[in-house]
Amino acid sequence: MNKRDFFKLKEPVSEIGLGCWQLGGDFGPLEEKTGEAILEQAVEKGITFFDTADVYGGGRSERLLGKVLKRHGRERFTLATKTGRTGDLFPDQYRRETLRARVEDSLKRLGTDTVDLLQLHCIPLEVLREGAVFDWLRELREEGKIRAYGASVESVEEGLVAMEQEDLASLQVIFNLFRQKPREVLFPKAREGGVSLIVRLPLNSGLLAGKLSRSSSFAESDHRQFNRDGAAFNVGETFGGIPFETGLELVEALRPLCPEGLTMAQMAQRFILDFPEVTTVITGASRPEQVTGNAAVSSLPPLDPSLHQALERFYTEQVAPHVRGPQ
Repeated sequence: MNKRDFFKLKEPVSEIGLGCWQLGGDFGPLEEKTGEAILEQAVEKGITFFDTADVYGGGRSERLLGKVLKRHGRERFTLATKTGRTGDLFPDQYRRETLRARVEDSLKRLGTDTVDLLQLHCIPLEVLREGAVFDWLRELREEGKIRAYGASVESVEEGLVAMEQEDLASLQVIFNLFRQKPREVLFPKAREGGVSLIVRLPLNSGLLAGKLSRSSSFAESDHRQFNRDGAAFNVGETFGGIPFETGLELVEALRPLCPEGLTMAQMAQRFILDFPEVTTVITGASRPEQVTGNAAVSSLPPLDPSLHQALERFYTEQVAPHVRGPQ
């Protein structure tokens, strides 16, 4: 597993990380033993960066992650969680003591005194602009409860506002073959400011694995079922904001560009890793074998420059007009 510098943490992390949303059971039922097996496989394959949040499964993801990483030695890993979306904060009740209490809860579930990276979890733009929340995070850092802070954002505008904080360590963004806008502004800005980029939704909610079809079904608790049109939260978090049926058509149009010997999922993740501004890609997994396949992308050679040009044209001409929600 190749590693990349996480600048303001002053340590390298695996360029393929593990997104732990699924471990909360939010994509449908997932047994605890399966969740443990996924995490164990990640450790075996050299993954050292793990991303979770306090709202994933109501804390279940944090508890499971803390349990498994403790087994292998907490100091070996870079542990990131997120806060700011619980009902006592979001969307308009942000208070210093409430946020502090939620962080304390996360530390207890994770079984640690310090979390490496605490990220604001897609909080409203006006709260980012007002800025007090960043001072609260600095207090937590000074107390040793967190080592660094970052922000998970839904749009370029939110990312730019967050990066006005000079000590911001990271920015978590949606970036994939079907969501390429961040490369235009956020990538160079992050490079200039030494802000590490964490990429989520690399497979666009599974579309870019190339295995979904019109007959695919999802559990009622799966956001790919209930949030297709943004009924519960930002539509961009589900299939990148692209209508499901349209996404399926775009995948078939994209398939001929996939190089021989690569799966579409491998091409999609390798595409992201080819950008040096990216620090880590937090691909999720619902089965241990998916972790193996994702981790293997780290050892693949870069895509040909001509393919990158074709993929950029494909996005601009065929995909971008269909993307809904903030970008």
